[in-house]
This record gives sequence, structure tokens and C-alpha cells, in this order.
Amino acid sequence: MPAMKAAFSHIAVFGRPNTEGLATPLSAILNTIAKTLPKARVGLEAQTAASAGPIAGHKPELADLPTLAQSIDLAIVLGGDGTLLGVARQLAPFNIPIIGINQGRLGFMTDLDIAQIDSQLPAVLMGQGVPEERSMLDVSVMRKAAHSSDWSAVFQATALNDAVISRGAISRMVELDVFVDGYYMQTLRADGLIVATPTGSTAYALSAFGSVLHPRLQGITLVPVAPQALSSRPIVLPWPVQVTVMVNDGAGTELHCDMQALTSLKDGDRIVIHPSAHLVRLLHPKDYDYFSTLRRKLHWSANPVLVGRPDPLFPSENA
Repeated sequence: MPAMKAAFSHIAVFGRPNTEGLATPLSAILNTIAKTLPKARVGLEAQTAASAGPIAGHKPELADLPTLAQSIDLAIVLGGDGTLLGVARQLAPFNIPIIGINQGRLGFMTDLDIAQIDSQLPAVLMGQGVPEERSMLDVSVMRKAAHSSDWSAVFQATALNDAVISRGAISRMVELDVFVDGYYMQTLRADGLIVATPTGSTAYALSAFGSVLHPRLQGITLVPVAPQALSSRPIVLPWPVQVTVMVNDGAGTELHCDMQALTSLKDGDRIVIHPSAHLVRLLHPKDYDYFSTLRRKLHWSANPVLVGRPDPLFPSENA
């Protein structure tokens, strides 16, 4: 993947509101921006600023996300993957690159740790980061009006990680009919169904024994949650594809998108999931290595002699 070239000129910082101790990491980020790009305009999302309070030595522009999105050319997100997911979905239509600084627990998408701000953030600010595009899903719930044959959308959302149909608070399984591009696939009795992007394959889908999909892979995965039939296995589907799920028997069933948007479902509802027209643009440090992230986050075993060394058969690919 080619690296960015030009330094950024208008940068906004976003954090997780109502988080204690925001002022210290925000101060470190703003200090680094000021030292690296002293002429750059710097914005701070208004709710983040309110949670942090005054930051000594800095007076960034304060605005809400929709206002900042109109003019910034880089977003820095401080928090965990959940914070980045929320910001990324909103910035995707504006084609703004995003770099995440991890202040959460796991952090698959937030590349930099707080301790790496001084060492790795300056190069990214100067345009030396590695860009990567991530696909999203558009999710709609279609429902028939009472005494009518007309369908209408009662819920719409976008998901960067996944759309999850789950049994909610009820104790019994749900029954779902699954269609792929109009073809009937199966009737699933389970605690739920996860429809995940490659980005979301390391989220809830991973804990339900789904496959890890490389983020550059064009596809999605369907992962049953605790299915009644042991032969109901995860399946990876090509991109683009439309998945339709009909709720047959599922009183109390719910739909979550990225575990941040939620709606209740009724029997007969159809959940329609297809590729979004918008992509999320992530920006990684110039030494970014996806497999290194997997080793660190999933605690895969590693040979210390080989870490950071290229395959000798393909030196130009890994240099």
C-alpha cells in the first residue's frame, strides 16, 4: 500500500466523552501536533473538550463532529475501538483519513499506544502513514404495515464491524431464514447470527469461532451464535453480496450494529444487509504490520528471531 505524501494542514482530535483523565493524553497529542506542524489548524471535538477541561498552552478550535468534518483533512481518535467505530462511521462520507490512539483495552483498530505518540505520530502527521480502506455494511429492517402488503424501512444504520441479530433477554433460541443474493441458504435455530466485515471478524465474530478475515479481503462472514445444529458453521461470502434474514420465531429478538445502534425486531421482519457506498479510510504508522497486531492482541506464539524480518524469498515485498 502506498504511503501518504503531503503533510496535513487541518487536524481534529476526537475522544470518548465523559472519560476521566482526558486532559493528559490530549495535551500530549496537541503538543506533538504543535511541534511537528506549527502552522496547522487544530480542532477539538466539543464534547471531548468539555470532558477534558482546559488544556494548558493550547486553544484548539472547538466544534461538533459534523462541523469539523466539513474542513479537516485528518482525524485523530483517542480511545478504544468502540470510540473509533463511532467516529469512523460518521466521517466515512467525507473521505477523511483516521488514525487511532489506543486508550482502551484491546485496540485492533487503534494502532498507536499513548506511549508511542512522540515516536510515531510525527511521521503520520507529515504524510508518511500507510492508508487502508475498510468496507462497511448498510443495514435496514423492513416491516409490513398492519393489514398491508407494503414493506417499509423501520430502522437503518451503518456497520463497520458487524450486524448482530440476537435473542435479547429471552431464554429460547430464535429461528431465522437466511437468503444470499436472493437464494435461500438455510433456516437457522440459534442464539443469534453475526454478519461481519473483515474488520469485524476480530470482534464478536471471533469469540463465536468465526474465521479471521484479512482487512484487504473483499468479503463478509456469517457466524451463527450457539446454533442448535452442530453442522451450522461460519461461512465466508464474496463481495459485493446482499444478505437477507427473516425473523420467523424470535419474540424479543434484537438487532445491533457495531453494538452501538439497536432496534427490536418482530416476527416477519426482514433484515437486509449489503455493502455501503462509503469506505472508512484508516491511516497506519509507516511500519504497520497487520500480523504483528494479531500476534500481540491474540497472543499468538512467535519466534523472536523472525519477528520484524522479511521472508528471504520475497525481500522486496516485505522490506
